[in-house]
Amino acid sequence: MADATVRDPGPALPEVEMHIRKPNDPATGVVVESRLCTTGGKKAAGIVRHIVIDIGATEIAGRFRAGQSFGVVPPGEDENGRAHKVRLYSIASPTGGEDGSGRLLATTVKRVVDEHWEDHGLFLGVASNWLCDRQIGDEVPITGPAGKRFLLPASPDEHDYAFFATGTGIAPFRGMVTELLSRAVRSQIVLVMGTAYGTDLLYDEELVGLAAKHPNFTYLTALSRESQSDGAGRMYVQGRLDTHAELFRRVLGGDRGLVYACGLAGMELGIMRGLLGCLGPEGFSRYVAVEPGLASDPGAWDRKMIPRQISPTRRMFLEVY
Repeated sequence: MADATVRDPGPALPEVEMHIRKPNDPATGVVVESRLCTTGGKKAAGIVRHIVIDIGATEIAGRFRAGQSFGVVPPGEDENGRAHKVRLYSIASPTGGEDGSGRLLATTVKRVVDEHWEDHGLFLGVASNWLCDRQIGDEVPITGPAGKRFLLPASPDEHDYAFFATGTGIAPFRGMVTELLSRAVRSQIVLVMGTAYGTDLLYDEELVGLAAKHPNFTYLTALSRESQSDGAGRMYVQGRLDTHAELFRRVLGGDRGLVYACGLAGMELGIMRGLLGCLGPEGFSRYVAVEPGLASDPGAWDRKMIPRQISPTRRMFLEVY
């Protein structure tokens, strides 16, 4: 496979600090806000909370960037009697935090409630439910920051952006979009938020408000189990590359474009196919490198081909789980 990163090194990324506090010596933050952030509130299919933690009394205050993660060490032991391992959560704040001074750190947490496949017994996510249970004033052990790749460029005004999120994958983009708009960049910014139903959309009112205020920011939604508000049928996030092809060609068709995707594993393949259909082979090659001949048959692509046969270039940033 041709190495597209040799031809285009992509944007320069900022230097970041990492692992200032480790799991064996976490800092102590304090919950100052916890609210539902789904459009449908209690009517949404899942319970997702926007949680704000005050880390002002710790040395990690002001030392994280939008796109990084922090760790939470839930108390107690696992079924083997060992202390619970650290869980990472994407930062949903801009680099300056919720307050602008780096003191208040936010994240987006979905309660994990499921069944064990073997015996259909109840399964509860340890860290997610513990975090969502925290009340105002409760302490939370914090580690990090973590991550040095899924970041905005060092010179953000030199680029245009297409963000694709599913579910809580919206968290880093809430921080990134807020940061870009607060800096009054001249960039064109598109954010596509994908959920099953309209009631599951996260931060929807906030993002609608930002789009109304900033002409260079377009906010689109993609609902996979109901029709769209604009009359289009059911779709995943890559569907917007078809319904808004002209917009995406403006944003991604030149040398300024960058693509970010965050959410459930599998979404990246659909986005790659959508980019090929929207931008054509030449435009597509800015973001994805494929083995010779594969571009002619995207329907045959499989996730197992990533990254050996199908690989994102330095202009495409993926964080899937």
